[in-house]
Amino acid sequence: MAPDTQPMTLVLENVNAYYGESHILRNVSFSIEPGEVVCLMGRNGVGKTTTLKTLTGLLPVRSGKITFNGKDITHDKTDRRAKVGLAYVPQGREIIPHLTVYQNLQLGYWNRSAIGGDVSEKEAFDEVYHLFPKLTQILNRPGGVLSGGEQQQLAIGRAILSSPKLLLLDEPTEGIQPSIVDQIEDVIIGFKQSRRFAILLVEQGLHFAARLAEKYVVMAKGAVKAQGKSHELNADMVRQHLTV
Repeated sequence: MAPDTQPMTLVLENVNAYYGESHILRNVSFSIEPGEVVCLMGRNGVGKTTTLKTLTGLLPVRSGKITFNGKDITHDKTDRRAKVGLAYVPQGREIIPHLTVYQNLQLGYWNRSAIGGDVSEKEAFDEVYHLFPKLTQILNRPGGVLSGGEQQQLAIGRAILSSPKLLLLDEPTEGIQPSIVDQIEDVIIGFKQSRRFAILLVEQGLHFAARLAEKYVVMAKGAVKAQGKSHELNADMVRQHLTV
């Protein structure tokens, strides 16, 4: 399929979601183009993480539609969404504590193998080791004893090993030392340049987001209040939705 006829990687149309009877997401609509880096922004508690959970199938959609690479996935199970290329790095990272770093990474590669691996296991792991060299020094350590920065590198590496078409990152810089933040930024910039997959990034830090985002989606009270390309929706326009 020619690039100009590729379907959008992700389209949300009037998505509504609830926790119990509490209406959390209210007619959320936005789209992500192939290879695009989009920053989902807003104050705490406005529905950003909930949006990611509806995308992964962890929270059901009450009404509305989610389309991924041209296919309706609104009611697909979480494992089905992973197999078609949706990878999630949650805020808590969800490293399996009793498994080693290498075993945690294997979980990502096994998903890639299940859908037909495009490269050998060695090539796939070597890419992650190149992006995050620190992991090669701690391969036999249990995931539960790692620092926050090490866990974040492991979580992103595991997601990349699954061969995603869309990578969801929930506040990847939170509580991370500056040197690791810089490394994560470099990794995201590298993938942005290669256009290998799209990235949806939840990020509170406007400066970090501004260096990466091609598009902003700004939420307030469970709804999208502003969205647009970075040259259309500048930092000052985003900031007014972030300040108390």
